[in-house]
Amino acid sequence: MNNLSKKLMFFVLLLTSVFSFAQAVTEQFLVKGNCNMCKARIETTATKAGAISANWSAETQTLTIVLDESKVTCDTILKQVAEAGHDNEKFKASEDAYKALPACCLYTRGSDKNENVHTDSDEKQIEGVKITREKEATAISKKEAGLIFNISSKELLKAACCNLSESFETNATVDVSFSNAVTGTKQLKMLGLDQKYTLLTKEQLPEIRGLASAYGLNFIPGKWIGGIQLTKGGSTVVNGYESITGQINTELLKSHDDDKKSETEINLFSDNNGRVEANVTSTSPISDKWNQSVLLHGNGTFGDTDMNDDNFLDRPKGSQLNVAYLLNYNDLESSGFASHFGINFLKDERTAGQIGFNKRIPQKEQSLYGVGIDISRFQLWNKTGYIFKGKPYQSLGWMNQLTYHQQDSFFGLRNYYGKETSYYSNLIFESIIGNTNNKYKVGASFLYDKYDEDYLLDNYKRTETVPGLFAEYTLTGEKFTLVTGARVDFHNLAGTQFTPRMNFKYDLTPKTIFRISAGRGFRTANIFAESQSYFASNREIQVINDGGEIYGLKPEIAWNYGVSLQQEFKLFGRKSTLLADFFRTDFQNQVVTDLDESAQKILFYNLEGKSFANSFQTQWDFQPLKNLEFRVAYKYYDVALDYLSGLKKVPFMAKHRGFANLAYSTNKTEKGRFWSFDTTLNLVGKQRLPNTKSNPEEFQIGDYSPSYSTLNAQISRNFSEKIRVYLGGENLTGYQQKVAILDAGNPFGNYFDGGMVYAPIMKQNFYVGVDFKF
Repeated sequence: MNNLSKKLMFFVLLLTSVFSFAQAVTEQFLVKGNCNMCKARIETTATKAGAISANWSAETQTLTIVLDESKVTCDTILKQVAEAGHDNEKFKASEDAYKALPACCLYTRGSDKNENVHTDSDEKQIEGVKITREKEATAISKKEAGLIFNISSKELLKAACCNLSESFETNATVDVSFSNAVTGTKQLKMLGLDQKYTLLTKEQLPEIRGLASAYGLNFIPGKWIGGIQLTKGGSTVVNGYESITGQINTELLKSHDDDKKSETEINLFSDNNGRVEANVTSTSPISDKWNQSVLLHGNGTFGDTDMNDDNFLDRPKGSQLNVAYLLNYNDLESSGFASHFGINFLKDERTAGQIGFNKRIPQKEQSLYGVGIDISRFQLWNKTGYIFKGKPYQSLGWMNQLTYHQQDSFFGLRNYYGKETSYYSNLIFESIIGNTNNKYKVGASFLYDKYDEDYLLDNYKRTETVPGLFAEYTLTGEKFTLVTGARVDFHNLAGTQFTPRMNFKYDLTPKTIFRISAGRGFRTANIFAESQSYFASNREIQVINDGGEIYGLKPEIAWNYGVSLQQEFKLFGRKSTLLADFFRTDFQNQVVTDLDESAQKILFYNLEGKSFANSFQTQWDFQPLKNLEFRVAYKYYDVALDYLSGLKKVPFMAKHRGFANLAYSTNKTEKGRFWSFDTTLNLVGKQRLPNTKSNPEEFQIGDYSPSYSTLNAQISRNFSEKIRVYLGGENLTGYQQKVAILDAGNPFGNYFDGGMVYAPIMKQNFYVGVDFKF
């Protein structure tokens, strides 16, 4: 064939293709399915049946097809999809075709819409029945390449969950512990490392970071939380560069698009140690496209709690007022636009220290030791998305957030004041290459942080500006999903940083999932804000300047690698899941917080040598009886770094931890009545403690803490769909650290230290609460 003939043939084919696309129409249909295997099967069947392109979403159970109606009809395509085993709004799969699907693809049969469904065996019409499958309290995502736990509001009802720090008490992955015996603050740890190495977001926007690091967990009330997504190991590059051990994203309570009813809930809570709390959450539609959420929270702690008789409050007294308003617009079906607006204001005031301390009198004018922490915080954010018409796989999203945070505080004779103004912007474009098995995201981000801190007589000011670019590619096969991405950020103080990440999932069998991940992360340390748990002591803070641009220190850089194996099986005919994972974090550079060099000092310096964290966890979820759920886990941590005095285990990190949770509920009556029972046992092994041998003998602690256990339990009664009462207890074993504060009798002396906390500082705590919905 000569060149002219080839050109003519190419031209004819091109005209034919153009004509075909000109005749194409786009239609959407409900198609039932579960996982990525379902997605591959549905889309392949649809294209083989004659569709030009096909895209199925597991989240919406919607198949979008582009077809030339002169060549094939929608009914022809949907009939073949049903023959492949997937019910849809026009045809129902035969029983044999449904049963032939792999176990992970066996969706709940029925229709989500009240539409007629045909069967292949007969042409009778069957009215669609609305099927609702109850969400699991905590579920491991089978679709995602990364190891992601979806924690629903049902899980949060198992414990008091007054704020985000208490939302993980029934979760085996996150460790929650007190970090200071004077301020009573709690911190999270994941994969054997402190909370600061986990990316904590709200609505996928940066949340607990910077000056909010120490107390930010108290800023998200538990009753505001609609759900939590917890990612272990390297998360997506789309959300930034700061994630090292993983990401915890909190979604606020919103109206559901398919539920046009208004709902208001009032929650009242109190415990036996003087804490009271009130929450009001209201979600309501404004119109067909607009809905709103009003979130109100107030709490106060008024009692003097001193369970170890050291004359120090076991937890601060004070109050918090927290208000948020969310406005949502959804017109995806018509214009393709959706937008979410949010505004939040918080005022938190706390007083701690010795019983009888008067915050209104300056510290220098009274002999009692006191701590005052006053925080004001304001946030304004927006997320807007657009789905291109006729291309449901192609979208553009833009997120923006402005945050102002101010803290005025003192710890005895030490003053700490901080102001932070932050602006974050993230622009994301998502589309496909050829078909939906090849997806990509590209975008640009910008982060602005302005800090102004005063510690004692020194002032520290800095401004960080970080423009960045990123790209991420997702390849989906019948049995695997690969997500690989990279970003480059141009930090004005830390220099140009390159952040690659990869997550890979392979379905060895329909019930056996293997995952592997690797990635890099970096962050700038806020040494004062992140180390406030040691401010309630008389340790001198010393920074060893290494020529860096931030407090004289360099940025922290680490690599994280992980593997996991997820196995589902039947035990005594009941569902059972076994998960085992191993993660390792290697620091290329780290800002070391050294408590060992001297018991009278805190040293900050850049790592010289190695620093690593090995984390192994195995978890077994089992449902031995209907309504009875059992979860048991074991965790092993090996965390060490090179201090000035040599390679040592990181303090306050137990090498061995055990976890068990048992949850049971009675059958729900027609009026919505039922009982729920939940109990959680934590076993914590011994922990290395900082070296205090330079103190007098009476103010020294051992090299290791003793092992201990804690038990939490809750009973709740739903009297109807609208009224719920719950009663619970925390630390029912009553274990308490005997000496939580060193030299508590002389808080202005050289040996006073409230930061040597390895166990609960309060004995049993009992609480009661009630929820009203209307």
